[in-house]
Amino acid sequence: MQPKIKDVARLAGVSVTTVSRVLNGEKYVKDDLKQKVTLAIQELGYAPSHIARSLVRNKTNLIGVIVPDITSSFYATILSSIEEAASENDYNLLVCNISENIDKEHKYLNVFQEMRVEGIIIMHEKINEDIRNLIQKMKIPVIFSSVKPMGQEFVSVIVDDYKAAYDATAYLIGLGHEAIGFLGGDMRDITSGQNRYSGYRNALTDSGIKIIHEHIRFGDYKVKSGYEQMKELLRVKQPPTAVFAVSDDMAVGAMNCIRDNGLRVPEDISVMGFDGSQLTELTRPTLTSMEQPIHEMGKVTMKVLLGQVENGDVPTSDIILEHRLVARESCKARSTST
Repeated sequence: MQPKIKDVARLAGVSVTTVSRVLNGEKYVKDDLKQKVTLAIQELGYAPSHIARSLVRNKTNLIGVIVPDITSSFYATILSSIEEAASENDYNLLVCNISENIDKEHKYLNVFQEMRVEGIIIMHEKINEDIRNLIQKMKIPVIFSSVKPMGQEFVSVIVDDYKAAYDATAYLIGLGHEAIGFLGGDMRDITSGQNRYSGYRNALTDSGIKIIHEHIRFGDYKVKSGYEQMKELLRVKQPPTAVFAVSDDMAVGAMNCIRDNGLRVPEDISVMGFDGSQLTELTRPTLTSMEQPIHEMGKVTMKVLLGQVENGDVPTSDIILEHRLVARESCKARSTST
């Protein structure tokens, strides 16, 4: 059987209260008693229960995180950054992958409440009225990271997705491309769906370029989706000379499809992604991408949330970080001879 706190107290010849004070780092314990307790803990191999300590301290140091798709290179990267920032501040993460399932989110929010998490990070925006009401009822600090749900009562750490998509499309236009394909995401998403699509469309319109609806496809941000949607673009009578995908994963899928159909990137079709994930340097050719500051986003998310948890510092507006275009090998100027 695992040793209990009363076993430590008995071996050290002190009270359970004294052992508890030593475990919680309280100052008002004599050095000789502290040494006895420490030696007893080592001899017995005692490990204090996290739940028991949480009840004593009335603090769990747990942060709940809801991720829509943990297999995504973007979410894997930002989650790593959040974990690093949490660890630096002596917090642990309770990560739940909902796979875009609202019912799962409702269940996990209840789990967070039962586990008495100190704060919650949510990385997707499809929240219905039941979810919204549950979050408000829980009275636990909440912050959204990389997304902005409809409604203004929640604070988000984001980039300006509309402007980022506009700038990405304008870059391709600047390279001489007019037939620019678009691989979009879920249009129920305000941030990565509607805003990025609007940025693409308006960049074309502002440059006097006609929008070709055959060049527009929607998927689910994943590699397979990018491949399948690119296959559709290659079937049109006049395929685009460049493609803007709203995630790096979709862009990689598009590049694979282009190569599998005997074409070259960027000689035949230029491809641009969105996110700036680790995939951009792993592909060949390397992927040009509109980069979100993923690591900074994770660290800022945790910093702002802990400000709410520990000091009650609630931001009055969203935190908008700067995007930047990182040009690599997958895009080139369109030849005037083509």
